[in-house]
Amino acid sequence: MSPPVKSVASDEKLPASADVVVIGAGMAGSAAAYALAKKGLSVVLVEKGCVAGEQSSRNWGWCRQQHRDLRELPLAQRSLQMWDELGRELDVDLGFRRTGLTYVTTRPGDLAQWEAWTFKAREYQMHSRVLSAAEAKALTPGSTVDWIGGVHSPSDGRAEPALAVPAIAEGARRHGATIHQNCAVRGLDIEAGKVAGVVTEKGRIRARAVLAAGGAWTSMLLRHHGLRLAQAGVRSTSFFTQAAPQVIDGGLSMPDVTIRRRLDGGYTVGMSGRGLLELTPQGLLYARQFWPTFKARRSLLKFGIGRSFFAGPESLARWTLDGVSPFERIRTLDPPPDQQLVQRSLARLAVNYPQLKDLRVGASWGGLIDSTPDGIPVISAVDSLPGLFVSTGFTGHGFGIGPAAGRLAADLVAGDPPIVDPHPFRYSRMIDGTDLGAPGMM
Repeated sequence: MSPPVKSVASDEKLPASADVVVIGAGMAGSAAAYALAKKGLSVVLVEKGCVAGEQSSRNWGWCRQQHRDLRELPLAQRSLQMWDELGRELDVDLGFRRTGLTYVTTRPGDLAQWEAWTFKAREYQMHSRVLSAAEAKALTPGSTVDWIGGVHSPSDGRAEPALAVPAIAEGARRHGATIHQNCAVRGLDIEAGKVAGVVTEKGRIRARAVLAAGGAWTSMLLRHHGLRLAQAGVRSTSFFTQAAPQVIDGGLSMPDVTIRRRLDGGYTVGMSGRGLLELTPQGLLYARQFWPTFKARRSLLKFGIGRSFFAGPESLARWTLDGVSPFERIRTLDPPPDQQLVQRSLARLAVNYPQLKDLRVGASWGGLIDSTPDGIPVISAVDSLPGLFVSTGFTGHGFGIGPAAGRLAADLVAGDPPIVDPHPFRYSRMIDGTDLGAPGMM
């Protein structure tokens, strides 16, 4: 089942025109719509399903700077500042708390990697603290494992995805944006070689700019218009528990399992790096670009072939603008969770923390994490099609860095000075032969 999400009402009338149409009402699209509307632009936020219905409500809820790819770290740092302000701006409790994040390990390789990252991150005024074995034990009271060390960032935090993303979308509406759910964009309206708007299942919307923020569906949309975008989806599994003893107030990453304290007194639980990689036409299309990443991550993945080969965001579906599109056939991508991973996580938590041995699962769900070959997003104009902008490929990081990512996308659309250097996130790196290499820290 999918996690419960705070519902958002749709606006009844689809506008005939706007300054900007934003495709996708997950974190990337909602945050961009909010930032664009605050700039005074007229914005239409269009979603094929419901606000935060896919990966934006299925993530862990971590708001972190620690262990970010260094190219992404400025976005993460600005986002943490914005998380502090967002709740007050929106007058809603988003669940954001600067409770700190802690990583502990029994593997020397982890510790060496964390120490190296912590040293490099000091250039960005990011001061995580490497933990000795004794310090790691002191920060995990009640754990029975002899950690060899860890790393701790007291300034990082957590928020509630199912509350935050809908609240940001509603915030965009308070600044004049309109929200249209169950309204799939079938494609772009293109005139004289540039974007003139979008064609939705409910009619055309004229616009001088379109931001494609459709998560795992973005590459399919662009491919329909002859544009390449290397994306690959890994099916993840997460769950939340009912109320349970508090062993940590923020987030804790341990080998094989990760927990985050929730407002309701339970935990959101995930399995870092583990998931299912299915063979798909899109995966084959971009296999060469993803090969370094695949080699680095394959030991934690399962592999298979299923319905996603023929249906879903990575199939090679074809459609016309006046016919039913794949976006209408699958309103909400809701893959089943891997119950073996759920049981393995419960067992591991019981070993690590005896007081968590009787955890009860509230709900479990699957998700599709849309990734890029280098593990950082594309937030950029598409130069070959003026008026088209993209914000996608967040590789499982999109919730925490969402506020600043949305602002960056809005700055680029509006032609304003960007909140951070946009060069690392340029679309052109995907198509110009740039050596993307393997991703940095995940």
